[in-house]
Amino acid sequence: MTTQQDRSHHLVDALATPASDVVPHPALDVAAPPRARRQGLDKIVFGVTALLAVAFLVWGFVSTGSLADASGRALSLVMDDAGWLFVLTASGFVVFVIWLAASRFGEIKLGRDDEEPEFRTSSWVAMMFSAGMGIGLMFYGVSEPVSHLVTPPPGTGGADGAQAVQHAMATTLFHWTLHPWAIYAVVGLAIAYGVYRKGRLQLISAAFEPLLGRHANGGWGKLIDILAIFATLFGSAASLGLGALQIRSGLRIVSGIGATGNAVIVVIIGVLTVAFVLSAVSGVAKGIQWLSNINMVLAVVLAVFLFVVGPTVFMLNLVPTSLGSYVQDLPMMAARTGAEGTKTKDWLGSWTVFYWAWWLSWTPFVGMFIARISRGRTIRQFVTGVLLVPSLVSVIWFCILGGAAMNLQKTGTDIAGAGALESQLFTTLDAFPMAKVASVLVMVLVAIFFVSGADAASIVMGTLSEHGTQEPSRGTVIFWGVATGAVAAVMLLVGGEDALNGLQSITIVAALPFVVVMVGLAVALVKDLRSDPLMVRRKYGEEVIEAAVIAGVTEHGDDFVLSVEPTDATDPSPAAAPQVSP
Repeated sequence: MTTQQDRSHHLVDALATPASDVVPHPALDVAAPPRARRQGLDKIVFGVTALLAVAFLVWGFVSTGSLADASGRALSLVMDDAGWLFVLTASGFVVFVIWLAASRFGEIKLGRDDEEPEFRTSSWVAMMFSAGMGIGLMFYGVSEPVSHLVTPPPGTGGADGAQAVQHAMATTLFHWTLHPWAIYAVVGLAIAYGVYRKGRLQLISAAFEPLLGRHANGGWGKLIDILAIFATLFGSAASLGLGALQIRSGLRIVSGIGATGNAVIVVIIGVLTVAFVLSAVSGVAKGIQWLSNINMVLAVVLAVFLFVVGPTVFMLNLVPTSLGSYVQDLPMMAARTGAEGTKTKDWLGSWTVFYWAWWLSWTPFVGMFIARISRGRTIRQFVTGVLLVPSLVSVIWFCILGGAAMNLQKTGTDIAGAGALESQLFTTLDAFPMAKVASVLVMVLVAIFFVSGADAASIVMGTLSEHGTQEPSRGTVIFWGVATGAVAAVMLLVGGEDALNGLQSITIVAALPFVVVMVGLAVALVKDLRSDPLMVRRKYGEEVIEAAVIAGVTEHGDDFVLSVEPTDATDPSPAAAPQVSP
């Protein structure tokens, strides 16, 4: 019993140890103090990534054709040799975060044990949703369901009628519900846990301390942060490019100016880049939260408008149909790879693998952003909120916008053949009352999504460039904001007439190195959680109770009780150890 009493005594000392403001370790003897952060710019991380960004921009503007050729060859290589990696890891992250939430780790808080959430749930959901996929929902809300309806995805047998609608919606939800948010959740959990529970710096590299030890603060850590900035730059630029394409399409339709060239896209990107730089330097509370809440209201207005004037009953029927089809088709969709043939490989490059690469490239900034706004929530609350709430909103969104478009397509209005993907939403709106007003609303929504998403991205890239500070300097934020807009313009120019193809190709290639980082991050997080104070406390408690029960049965048979009693301070016996009484 001496060993057991020693363990219990250590537990009492641990519980009596004051926790620091940032890092509570109530079951350990000494609470680690918050890490000291170096001030100013990380010259290596910022210098290398800035140099790469500038080199890419020079290459793109000076020799667009050669960059287009290089990106095309790189895309073919990635799809041939690593397409399976995107498919496997994306589904793996879904299983991983659900397991974390359902396991004993789900009770761990992202902060002190007694800490309350920093933001209200409504604002929390609005901010992470707007930053996570705002522009994409506007761009693909109509175009993806209609595209899959007209051209059924591989493996669906070329179904038509009701089955074609089901497969189209199932594929759309596969790309927009659990998978992207599970990918975001991995980074969000790792960063929030490390910063608010362990007192680490707000860096992707800091989350690797359980695996790399001191090397996480050295060369390997800098490489990880460089890859994170690089992925963020191209992932957010892809989103800005989609937004610019859709705004240009809206201007054509609303103003009747006719065909426009790439110069208009560059001007649109320039104007919106100035807007999001101004928003970014105002900070999270004043900038992103304000814009996110406005966008949520406008998005609801658009959805309600289409729900009322559109085929309401068809949309309502589509909700259970889509969910059932998604569950039924999920194994087939998750297993679809380039091994099924060239046609499937090309399709994956335009849809599934592009999406997984896009989400992966967004994880550094979306993950760090939702980590920053999720302090005080448990892992179970975090995963539940991040996984289910945006997924449910996506289901409703696609059933309304996609349902309106598919109903028009089935009844004789050719939405799919009316123009490029970015114009199909406007073509759909044109079939309903107040089309011009609704189209202007769409452009405003896209512009604000553009600003709020790029806002968050430039702040996070600034954070990674300045040793993890939560308030990067304005100069750094402005640099990354301007760089993101410029990269978006180059990516569009690389695609030529098919600007979307340029966005997709470069996004997939740029995201590949970060897949490996994400896998390592998941492993490091589990290793961290196993030594969490709550886990240590539970282990101590189980040992104490088990030893006490053994002692009670040995000394008294079945006739004993366990109780916790105070003791004299001079008494060497542990104050919180269970006492065995006959």
